[in-house]
Amino acid sequence: MGLRARSGRSRARQGGAWACASLAFAAGAGAIALTGCSSSSSSSSSSSGTSASGQAAYCTDRTNLENSIKGLTSLNASSGVSGLQSKVTAIQNSATKLVNSAKGDFPSQTSAITSSVNALKSSVAGLSSSPSAAQIATITKDAGSVVGSVASFMSATSSKCT
Repeated sequence: MGLRARSGRSRARQGGAWACASLAFAAGAGAIALTGCSSSSSSSSSSSGTSASGQAAYCTDRTNLENSIKGLTSLNASSGVSGLQSKVTAIQNSATKLVNSAKGDFPSQTSAITSSVNALKSSVAGLSSSPSAAQIATITKDAGSVVGSVASFMSATSSKCT
């Protein structure tokens, strides 16, 4: 009987851990959103890859990645590991497109994005259906690294993407 009560508490803790991880992801996505708002600029310069609007071609990819990261805010305890994996796959796909379109102009920033997204993808791939607090902490740290690398890219491209 004592084992059952303890098991119930463990599940409650896991749900609480997912809630904490969801809050961390939401905070990270909020940081990206704030960076996007604060880095708006009225200047626009042409690059070798420009769109019809005169913006660099990677600006759309940057917005798509930002939106993929913001998608993490919809995660909650009931999303489970599969929900997180789905969101991280969307982030990876968006990041790959961005890196491919911008690596010639921003090699350091795109390399950081690739590294951070790969670390997050690897951490998420290793999750069990009932992740430990340590696994969730690692994922939260890796998500923070993704947010930081994307924020750095957004800052670097603020004059080209308005």
